Amino acid sequence: MKRRDFLAGTALLGAGIPLGVAPLALTSCDGKTTSGSNVKAKTPEELGIYSFVDIAPDGKPLKAALVGCGDRGTGAATQFLKSGPNVSIIALADVFPDRMAGCRRVLKERFNNEVADANCFLGFDAYKKVLAMSEIDVVLLCTPTHFRPVQFKAAVEAGKHIFMEKPCAVDPTGIRTVIAAAKVATSKGLTVVTGNQRRHRRDYWEAYVQVQNGIIGDLVSASAHWDQGAWWNKRKRPEWSDMEYCIRNWFNIKWLSGDHLLDQAIHNIDIVTWFMGERPEKAVGFGGRAQRLTGDIFDFFSVDYYYANNKRMLATARQIDGCEGNVCERVYGTKGVALLNDRNNIKIVDYSGNILWEYDYEAKPVKNPYDQEHVHLVESIRLNKKINQAEDLAYSTQVAIQGREAAYTGKGITWDEIMASNLYYGPETYEMGALPFYKEGEAPVPGKAPNAPM
Repeated sequence: MKRRDFLAGTALLGAGIPLGVAPLALTSCDGKTTSGSNVKAKTPEELGIYSFVDIAPDGKPLKAALVGCGDRGTGAATQFLKSGPNVSIIALADVFPDRMAGCRRVLKERFNNEVADANCFLGFDAYKKVLAMSEIDVVLLCTPTHFRPVQFKAAVEAGKHIFMEKPCAVDPTGIRTVIAAAKVATSKGLTVVTGNQRRHRRDYWEAYVQVQNGIIGDLVSASAHWDQGAWWNKRKRPEWSDMEYCIRNWFNIKWLSGDHLLDQAIHNIDIVTWFMGERPEKAVGFGGRAQRLTGDIFDFFSVDYYYANNKRMLATARQIDGCEGNVCERVYGTKGVALLNDRNNIKIVDYSGNILWEYDYEAKPVKNPYDQEHVHLVESIRLNKKINQAEDLAYSTQVAIQGREAAYTGKGITWDEIMASNLYYGPETYEMGALPFYKEGEAPVPGKAPNAPM
């Protein structure tokens, strides 16, 4: 099965494609907009979220298939089963029997959701088999990121509603596939909810509306940070082929995860992309490998993004034990700063430290966003109020890819360059065996990186 066969007909011209999220003119409490006009405020529905209920409404049974039975996939399946009544997982797809067996056991023991043997498919083409099942309403795409574009495109073509984990691609080739498929999904009226879970938090949404209403004035800069200790890794076993090792250790493998600037810091970069509503004209960055035990990705990144009118964003990502931790976003305006985080402490202050606004967590508790995103998925389908977050995720992922390539190469990368790039990470054919292109421990060398995106 050759990956590029699935990309035929999906190419988009990269240069000039507008960012999926545009700045919004919203009215403030006194009825005025930031521009002084009387433009009507956007409702939560128009913004893409319909409620923050704890449980999705009842309705016709929704039958789902899970593609990717690892820890995140199993977690997504359990969250789907908790989302509301009359939902079930009836099919599974993976490449490893042990991962599938573990997932089946969790679903059976915790939810009495038993998946029949006949609906459990193994292999790189297993996703095709679940998509061919007419009784499937929803597909949960939770494989390593490299496989997401092809599987998302196939799911859209099959007419399924979709939950798609973040990020959605590891390279510009995949991004263009996702953007094209996202447009088809919209034309078909499909719901697509993505795993950038901060967009499913009520506190982030209310802060977003405040910022769009002009509480901090004109936006001038932002920062996005995911700095933490070392993450998980697996060493290669003698019985594993190169392909099996890479997939089992996928987070640490560049062609599968896209590096942690994508897999983790995408959360923070996505928030800034959402709040600013703009694409960066250029990115300049650096990074390197200091202590990582396996794989071929970096341990740290720092990327400076340049926007129109001299706006800037600093994005950092680090996975090294014993260093300062920082996971948050900051959006700076002419009148103040939005202090954003997932620790139930979102507020907006002026430059003297006075609180301009803060979220009331006692009056409006925030539901676990990993659960909330699946409530939104089911709610959207049953109320026929479609959400399609795929294109927003694609553009946020492309911002992260732009920064990663700037750090990998040591060169400034423009938005038009990264959108038009033919850069592709991964094999052409998927099968268990050797991967001649993969070299354990050989991370990109800035100034000498072989895969410049141009």
